[in-house]
Amino acid sequence: MNRTHPRHRTPAVLAAALAALLVTATGCSSKAAGDGGSEAADGVRNGPGVTAKTLRLGALTDLTGPYATLGKSIVQAQQMWADETNAAGGVCGRKVEIVVKDHGYDVQKAVTAYADLAPDVVALPQVIGSPVVAALLDDIERDHLLTFPQAWAASLLGHDSVQVIGTTYDLDMIAAVDFLTRTRGLAKGDAVGHVYFEGDYGANALQGSTWAAGRAGLKIVPQKIKATDTDLTAQVSALRKAGVKAVLISAGPAQTASLVGVAASRGLRVPVVSSAPGFAPQLMKTPAAPALAALLDVVSAAPAVSSDLPGVRAMVAAYGKKYPDSPVDSGVLSGYNAARLLGADLKKACAAGSLAREDVVKAHRSQKSADTGLGSPQDFSDVSRPAASSTYVLKPDAKAVGALVGVEDAHRAPGVTEYLAEHS
Repeated sequence: MNRTHPRHRTPAVLAAALAALLVTATGCSSKAAGDGGSEAADGVRNGPGVTAKTLRLGALTDLTGPYATLGKSIVQAQQMWADETNAAGGVCGRKVEIVVKDHGYDVQKAVTAYADLAPDVVALPQVIGSPVVAALLDDIERDHLLTFPQAWAASLLGHDSVQVIGTTYDLDMIAAVDFLTRTRGLAKGDAVGHVYFEGDYGANALQGSTWAAGRAGLKIVPQKIKATDTDLTAQVSALRKAGVKAVLISAGPAQTASLVGVAASRGLRVPVVSSAPGFAPQLMKTPAAPALAALLDVVSAAPAVSSDLPGVRAMVAAYGKKYPDSPVDSGVLSGYNAARLLGADLKKACAAGSLAREDVVKAHRSQKSADTGLGSPQDFSDVSRPAASSTYVLKPDAKAVGALVGVEDAHRAPGVTEYLAEHS
């Protein structure tokens, strides 16, 4: 679900709090029923998760595992949207309810939770984790259950009921290479390191960086790591020996902090670019903060929550009022945006006379320029392509809301159109 100084004291300190555990699994079962809808008194066809008075949505999230902070932000942001929507009369005259299931980033727990949840909801505005979504793909497609992953691997494209919002990891790394060549002085023949998680996330990111590097005449020096690898001293040594002029990272926040902190302490003070999942605002309260502020940029399909976009400012103000003790981070923006996009789909389906699952999916796929005012417009009409191809460049700033500020507004990096044509 998009697409990190003096050496910090111990990488394990960050690892304990922020390490992202990726697991893989295949196979899934579900007791979800087919649509089999009936018509309500208002003439709108119902289906699973829909009655004459209520409309139930589901969330498969992580509230107790490595992405618990992200999960909490997304859950609260989507509940805020539901409360706002209900105060304004609901969707199609129905009160919105969101049923939350915590899988703790455990694929088998997620499979069980899906089986319990799926029969009684019309859509899933939140599923955290590429491996979780991958394990559920067959069931989601069979159940026609419109699903918005909090994961951005290109392997999730091509499924009618699954919508990756924003860019995919490969497009983010194409944008990262473009940013480095335009602003950091990289030239033909230079070597660029790429530290990446094993699995779909890292593989998709490496595909993008390798393609962009070839186009720019650069050489990628790959360093594959496991999600449990939180001391990147060995990788930094290898990259320094290779003479890299910059580093890309496609991993979790703990790995980004270790990479940047160790690199700075070992004299490898080169620019580092991460995709959005590799940064968390909590990093700016760790010993790695000075190096992150000096060396890191973040490529993201979404703007910073410190953005001056009116929609983002209104969301930040509302969230701060509703949840005054919770930080406003990128998860808030991601979750709220997904909920608003789904709300638009449901309203369109209602206007067409049916809230049955397959008709909600149909309404979603008819949206060619969905714009919530929270970032770039989204085109959902082609299942084989990302919903957006433009990215922002952000930079850590401990004083900013969400600890990120904008460096470059959304734009499509050179080569993205060519790449998409080649990989369609």
